[in-house]
Amino acid sequence: MKILFDNGTPRNLIRFLSDKHTVTEARARGWEEIENGDLLSAGEAAGFDILLTTDKDMLDQQNFTGRKIAVVALEHSTWEYVLPCVDEIVADVDNAKPGKIDVVPIPLPPKKPYQQ
Repeated sequence: MKILFDNGTPRNLIRFLSDKHTVTEARARGWEEIENGDLLSAGEAAGFDILLTTDKDMLDQQNFTGRKIAVVALEHSTWEYVLPCVDEIVADVDNAKPGKIDVVPIPLPPKKPYQQ
């Protein structure tokens, strides 16, 4: 599948996806300033199957009815929190369906108690 990486998507994920998928960053196409709806349309027109993003609010902002592109959204973009979830992200990408959005939970570590 052809995957479009939105701005903010950790680049380190590419190495976990590139053995089965073709990955292109939005910035490599000059699309770093394109808004979500237009980015989805541009991605579809260019033949991308999946948009991988960190914009989990896209579900509420966009209408996915009739879309040919799937969206996998990460809850957080910090690599140290994303890395333990790589297997789940890869599985979600492998199972992505056109017109659907899947938000991958990325747990944050518990906050340390304040100490004086």
